[in-house]
Amino acid sequence: MTLTEDEVDHLKQTKTIGIIGLGDMGLLYAKRFSDAGWKVVGCDREELYDQTVSKYATEKFTILKNGHFVSRISDYIIYSVEAENIDKIVSIYAPSTKFGAIVGGQTSCKAPEIAAFEKYLPEDNEIISIHSLHGPKVNTTGQPLVLIKHRASDESFAFVESIVSCLNSKQVNLTAKEHDRITADTQAVTHAAFLSMGVAWKLVNQYPWETPRWIGGIENAKINISLRIFSNKWHVYAGLAITNPSAHDQVLQYSKSTTELFTLMIQGKKEELTQRLMKAKEYVFENITNHHDLLLDDNILQKFSLSKTPPEGKQPNSHLSLLAIVDSWYKLGIIPYDHIICSTPLFRIFLGVTEYVFCTPGYLEESIDVAINDATFRQDDLNFTIAAQTWSKIISFGNFDLYKQEFEDTQNFFQPMFQEANAIGNEMIKTILERVKERES
Repeated sequence: MTLTEDEVDHLKQTKTIGIIGLGDMGLLYAKRFSDAGWKVVGCDREELYDQTVSKYATEKFTILKNGHFVSRISDYIIYSVEAENIDKIVSIYAPSTKFGAIVGGQTSCKAPEIAAFEKYLPEDNEIISIHSLHGPKVNTTGQPLVLIKHRASDESFAFVESIVSCLNSKQVNLTAKEHDRITADTQAVTHAAFLSMGVAWKLVNQYPWETPRWIGGIENAKINISLRIFSNKWHVYAGLAITNPSAHDQVLQYSKSTTELFTLMIQGKKEELTQRLMKAKEYVFENITNHHDLLLDDNILQKFSLSKTPPEGKQPNSHLSLLAIVDSWYKLGIIPYDHIICSTPLFRIFLGVTEYVFCTPGYLEESIDVAINDATFRQDDLNFTIAAQTWSKIISFGNFDLYKQEFEDTQNFFQPMFQEANAIGNEMIKTILERVKERES
């Protein structure tokens, strides 16, 4: 069911969009929807009401005191809050939901979100959830946007579609269960890898771009993406990792793969390591038959460096973090290309990086040789293995406080570089996404 322009114009004059939670993504929605002509009201934490009103005084949306005021007048309500708090916040504001209103959420894991809506919302309210599969600093155009029609009429779904159309995103319709499985497949292990990189660098008290070991386009991609993750808020990643059961299995496998591969490296078991990685390569990249099909090129990524001195040549690396991700996919039976339509920009970059290492002639063999015969990266690989085990334990415990502490300790270590890293990272992502578009056309 598609609405006409006249029908959408009428809705804009008669309907109100409410957003509970004006964090980075909630704010993005509030701005984009109100700029598109929708009447938007929103709220953040009640104790910050006066500051929030002052902060957004020039915006087109209206700030209300709390979720009760938002809920009682809004026709479509989006809960844009941390996944760990969704049950508590819905329980508080659900009783004030306008009769017949549609309610949705923007959390990264839909199981607890949908459970909260079913538990606390009045029966007359419909449920249509959404999830933009990208961060708040990424251009929404062409990015995946998941819509979940859980309890709603076709007419209500068309209404929500008309609201989010201003994002110019690529709409993907899924169930809540499908969403959680796919986001775990495309994000859980990716996040674990880059979180572990950051912690490993912190453990040796070293900015990688200041040492000649970390030179080259692939290294630039690793560094920029890791810093991009740590420049965001911890709960963005904690919610997905801890509240999604599928993510637990995958992060555990990633830690296991990292430990087992590192053990083979230090034992010098080159043949066993090679056989294991070749099996993983054949399973994950069976459709990559031509080097020219690769998404990334090390040479293209060379310019995206944080180093202040010109590079003096790439140093071979064991690439344990990348070897472990492909081994994890193989062990879990995941073909990452199956979910490419729901992938985040970071996932596409990470997939491109692993493609390059595994499918460029001679590159994987070089990495294996370095892992066995060159101790240059041995300390880095040890600290990376320890970091991966640490994240796996934190996530398996389901401890948000430990997650926050580990994340923010590392975040503070890299804090001085975030502004520059994000600027360079934005250019890198833009370049890579343009290549994605070219390859898909």
